[in-house]
Amino acid sequence: MKNVQDLSREEAAAELAALAQKIAAADNAYYQNDAPDLTDAEYDALKHRNAAIEQLFPDLVRVDSPSKRVGAAVQSKFSKIEHRFPMLSLGDVFSIAEVEDFVQSVKRFLNTAENIAFMAEPKIDGLSFAARYENGVFVSGATRGDGVVGEDITENLKTLKQLPLMLPQGVPSVLEVRGEVYMAKRDFLALNERHAAEKKKLFANPRNAAAGSLRQLNPRITAERKLSLWAYTWGEVSERQWTTQAEFFDELEAWGFPVNPLNKVCTTLTEIEDNFKHITEIRAELPYDIDGVVYKVNSIELQNRLGFLTRTPRWAIAHKFPAEQALTRINAIRIQVGRTGALTPVADLEPVNVGGVLVSHATLHNEDEIKRKDIRVGDMAVVQRAGDVIPQVVEVRLDKRPADSVPFEFPTTCPECGAHAIREEDEAIRRCTGGLTCPAQAKERLKHFVSKEAFDIVGLGDKVIEQFYDDGIIKHPADIFTIEERNGGASDDLFAFGDDGLHLERRNGWGKLSVDNLFKAINARRTISLPRFIYALGIPQVGSATALLLAQNYGSFDALQADMTARETAKLVAIDGIGGEMGNDIVEFFNEQHNINEINKLRQYVQVENYVDERRTDSVLSAKTVVFTGTLEQMTRAEAKALAQKCGAKVAGSVSAHTDYVVVGADAGSKAKKAAELGIRTLTEEEFIKMTTV
Repeated sequence: MKNVQDLSREEAAAELAALAQKIAAADNAYYQNDAPDLTDAEYDALKHRNAAIEQLFPDLVRVDSPSKRVGAAVQSKFSKIEHRFPMLSLGDVFSIAEVEDFVQSVKRFLNTAENIAFMAEPKIDGLSFAARYENGVFVSGATRGDGVVGEDITENLKTLKQLPLMLPQGVPSVLEVRGEVYMAKRDFLALNERHAAEKKKLFANPRNAAAGSLRQLNPRITAERKLSLWAYTWGEVSERQWTTQAEFFDELEAWGFPVNPLNKVCTTLTEIEDNFKHITEIRAELPYDIDGVVYKVNSIELQNRLGFLTRTPRWAIAHKFPAEQALTRINAIRIQVGRTGALTPVADLEPVNVGGVLVSHATLHNEDEIKRKDIRVGDMAVVQRAGDVIPQVVEVRLDKRPADSVPFEFPTTCPECGAHAIREEDEAIRRCTGGLTCPAQAKERLKHFVSKEAFDIVGLGDKVIEQFYDDGIIKHPADIFTIEERNGGASDDLFAFGDDGLHLERRNGWGKLSVDNLFKAINARRTISLPRFIYALGIPQVGSATALLLAQNYGSFDALQADMTARETAKLVAIDGIGGEMGNDIVEFFNEQHNINEINKLRQYVQVENYVDERRTDSVLSAKTVVFTGTLEQMTRAEAKALAQKCGAKVAGSVSAHTDYVVVGADAGSKAKKAAELGIRTLTEEEFIKMTTV
């Protein structure tokens, strides 16, 4: 796997799809079953890789992106509690440089150069909870769940001695206190010792023990376990009496809640860095587990101005501890061929434990990376898990290199089809020239077509696609929709084609029920939404987010195809998030005859629905396209864009005939001039703000 910076848009879209699926599965194991199948380091690596790709390709952010999700759905055995205000997750960073980027992004959004105070809080490795109080009385408790709906753990929370059941006079009439339930290290060890003596299942770590103990159907079991908690934020509150995070902690202590004594206000990056080093140094000595430090803008007023990015706040970030490293041998270097023909080197390793995960493979990124680090088969290599989906080789130990070692020669032919593998002058990637004649590329494109964000056909997993391709059953996407028709006949030949049919039910591992289910799944996708259809085509640089943008702006596939075939790009490049390079790739895709042939075949079997815009319609700006120009005085450009989008508007980066309003600030430039030429209505900042309240 290569560096994020080296990904093409098509590769990034494919990787984001895979990451979304992997993280969703991990979330289910972690939040719903209390039995994670990934270590914290491995999970953090997945999310960090996802965040890095989304930052580089913001137009590819998926509808089911992990950055838009928190936790997993509640178990059916628990009653549900809907959070009045969502319990959101935080973005992750792994270096002080990334923390500095976060601080600078806050300053840019607020248009200030002054230091901003941040509250630094140890990130507790436990289970999030929300405790609701009415008139000072504890009335209900819930887990985070999926961030919107949590599990009702009211009776279980009552068993925690640190949780006040009654609050003193003067508290808000409605108050929701949020925090983290955890199990201290010594209590965890004692619990596992007791379970071992009783021959019961052992918990993997204190976090699992805390989650499993708090989410018991019988509160008596929870009461027997020694659980603790820290309180650190609020949800719904009838009357906020504090103006900073620090003041809120003072209030919490006055009300009887435990507040972590390591919480600290930092006003400079140096103070933030020094505090992180201190927390890192004392981490092992703490009686409870932490996995980083959380930074929150201390001022509540500034928090409100900064707002949120879908499911994460702009005013807070989690600084995770660095990943662990390990030393192991490189047994082999093999080449993988992706959907775009990219040749990616992967190291096969002597299995080694890295941060609690048994690692046997590591990405080598590309041939330049192999040469730069002089990586060879037989080398002892330092492997780490950090921001990559799979581990990466940091360096090789030259002092441990075998005497017969030879440099690795990157292949100039495709290992899958034997075609030439060429490398353009301005690219770091070597690509197979075989195109769809290369089985690896053809298979990967078919996998993309049936993937979750595309046609989402249950039963056509990766292995089935590979088998059906190798056996000639599916060579092109349209072939999927003729399988049932081709399956009939009365031949006894298990692999009969033509008039006698395919007879899938006779294949090893298949039967009548599984074949019927496959046909039902295929038939259920004969009508598909416009965004899914566009994404499924595998247009270079077009991920699910860009597919949605195209659907929103064109409304129908016929309209999109007509413009692209006529090479009419004015409307296309005016869409915010679609630049000239991406626009060219989209146009070229629709002007390749073999792509048109594939689309025409598909549309004989598939009906593509026109796009129906379901965004907010209760604002005068809803569904309007707005462009900002010049310097605004009452808010920053970022705040104005966020406000417009909140009102259902589309914010474009350039003025075109499709623009509805141009908001003109001080020192406006060419955009204001172009608006006048096109007769587009311009708004002052005051007029724009007034429209957002209508």
